[in-house]
Amino acid sequence: MNDPGRRLPSGSEPVPDPADGPTDGPAGGLTGARSSDRTRAAILRAARAHFARHGYERTTIRAVAADAAIDASMVMRYFGSKENLFDAALTIDLRLPDLAAVARDDLPRVLVRHFLDRWEGDPADDALLLLLRSAVTHERAAERMREIFAEQVAPALGEAVDPRRAGLVSAQLLGLALTRYLLRAPGVTALTPDEVTELYAPALAAVLS
Repeated sequence: MNDPGRRLPSGSEPVPDPADGPTDGPAGGLTGARSSDRTRAAILRAARAHFARHGYERTTIRAVAADAAIDASMVMRYFGSKENLFDAALTIDLRLPDLAAVARDDLPRVLVRHFLDRWEGDPADDALLLLLRSAVTHERAAERMREIFAEQVAPALGEAVDPRRAGLVSAQLLGLALTRYLLRAPGVTALTPDEVTELYAPALAAVLS
């Protein structure tokens, strides 16, 4: 806080003290934007966890808000409805590498390993598994899954790969995810990521060749 007894040079203005509260200047706006981003991220993390655990129908705005440590009205302020929140939770970047720089013979192995790393990587990044689980019973999730693979996988494979083959590559990768993470087929879950890559890459190679 500025000391009222301290004399300032003529023409000088008091310097705002952070303890006096937020300001309306650029710094205050930046702080507000960062706080808004953190709140939105916290809501999405909580929503993804609830949708993954309980499904769309059993997930409530109040439960999501409680896990995000905010009031339910804030969830509605950011997303407007549970349907909009669900849609936002399903926004996913597959983070595909630059496949144009990958040798054709290495492409199947790179693809399989990348998706295994995405599915089995950071536990906090569970949006892809949420989408996979939800797509089985929720039409919007199934539609979003189709959009993501059509918009990200096919373009990443480039013009060198026939679009029909790109679609089959997506089908194979989704089939692997379904049996390993949802159905949890023993013969698939028992394999290490290295073993899956070694054994499954030839199947993709057959489609791409």
